Amino acid sequence: MGIVHHANYLVWFELSRTSLCRRSGYHYAEIETLGYHLTVTRAAIRYRKAARYGDTVHVDCWIERLGSRGVRFRYEVRRGDDLLATGTTEHVWIDESGAHCRLPGELRPGFERMAGIRPIEE
Repeated sequence: MGIVHHANYLVWFELSRTSLCRRSGYHYAEIETLGYHLTVTRAAIRYRKAARYGDTVHVDCWIERLGSRGVRFRYEVRRGDDLLATGTTEHVWIDESGAHCRLPGELRPGFERMAGIRPIEE
């Protein structure tokens, strides 16, 4: 069919989200080194137009909601001016013991700075 498999959009979301974390001041690997994880609890995608093999797409990502224990990221996937897909992922903070925890204090300033800024241009 020549179209990109639907699961690739989630991979693109993750790459864009990782870039956003880096812009907050911490690469996601550094967040894990501190003993924290942002665990995905929900993902939703609305497909509007198909991406095709060979297309170059751009994914915008921003923090739509920042709570004390969780984060909702929003995404837009575009090919030029064409909006191909929109979506969200919801996450909760988990500490190294596997327990839910609050947004870690050392990460709070960067995530608060990024919250509400739309979109994050790469």
